[in-house]
Amino acid sequence: MKVKKFTATNMQEAMSLIRAELGDNAVILNSKQVEAGGFLGFFTKKKLEVIAAVDPVTTAPARKKTEPIQQSHNRPAKSSPAIAPVQKAEAASLKKEIDELKKLINGINVNQGSGEKEYPEPFQQIDNKLKYQGIIEPLRLRIIKHLMKSWYEDSTVKKDVKDVEQQLLAYIKALLADVPLGEGFNKKIVNIVGPTGVGKTTTIAKLAAKSVLKEKKKVALITTDTYRISAVEQLKTYAKILNIPIKVSYSLDDFKEAVEEFSDYDLILVDSAGRNFRNKLYVQELSKIIDFEKEAETYLVLALTSKYEDMVEIIDQFSLIPIKTVILTKKDETSSYGAMINIPIQFGKGIAYITTGQDVPDDIVIASASYIGDCIVEVAGDE
Repeated sequence: MKVKKFTATNMQEAMSLIRAELGDNAVILNSKQVEAGGFLGFFTKKKLEVIAAVDPVTTAPARKKTEPIQQSHNRPAKSSPAIAPVQKAEAASLKKEIDELKKLINGINVNQGSGEKEYPEPFQQIDNKLKYQGIIEPLRLRIIKHLMKSWYEDSTVKKDVKDVEQQLLAYIKALLADVPLGEGFNKKIVNIVGPTGVGKTTTIAKLAAKSVLKEKKKVALITTDTYRISAVEQLKTYAKILNIPIKVSYSLDDFKEAVEEFSDYDLILVDSAGRNFRNKLYVQELSKIIDFEKEAETYLVLALTSKYEDMVEIIDQFSLIPIKTVILTKKDETSSYGAMINIPIQFGKGIAYITTGQDVPDDIVIASASYIGDCIVEVAGDE
């Protein structure tokens, strides 16, 4: 049996190619839509992939069951012993090829109704977990394509899901290799901004404690969150415990005065008010209270418990402010870590810290490719 795969724009074109190549007796084994061309999974075109086969025996006229088969007097009735092993080897090779082809056909399927891709195991298991975590579809497709390519390039080695997880971990590290992760403070003034409810005040307390207790820096606090009395009192309590000064800023003049007063300090952490991020005026109002042009850098705080669509909108709203990098909070309250890799890849924004609980100062870690990779692979491997 001769088996061949054809790619065409439609079934009519595919049938023409099959007839020209295999003849009228060819049989279609399978057909499906595939994506061809493009770059990294983008700008692809829909094609029809058809697998057809023909049995060379069927190309000769069929004989009646009662018709005796004529044997040539000049040719022996049986195959030559020298030819038989070759024929057996060819048959074994053909059987292996057909078996592999069946596995490929049964393993990869495209649900044309929903547009969802189905991959052979263990890739489907990994894709399901990555989707559950909220990793965006273009990135999932990019990851699965890489994993499958690596798998089939070395098909002689038997592999299982654990091997794929290790390949996944290595690829995540490679994707994040050029992203600024875990960068410390490079300027004296550090502005902490973000929407309400993401844990900015607690995060500032952790950063202040880390800088004072571990790095032995001289730290001061400024808060502009005059909308919530509880937030000011909470930060004052932390400042008292750490024995560091704090100033409340109601205006840009207050802010500049506080910065001048703390001019001999190593680090000034600025807490901003948490407001509705959908209100564009909120971001504009920040510039009336905080001097973003001074020697300062700004960190955007986002909660991993938020929907990624909301995170995208928040990042867009805060684009008016020069955001250096991101701090992700509330890792302990979710098992969805997709934003850890979505944000760096989609927006090119680094991640400085990830908070893992409410304890000050312990529940905060420095972001790294290894840490993010371990978080993703740990969940991806769970049953």
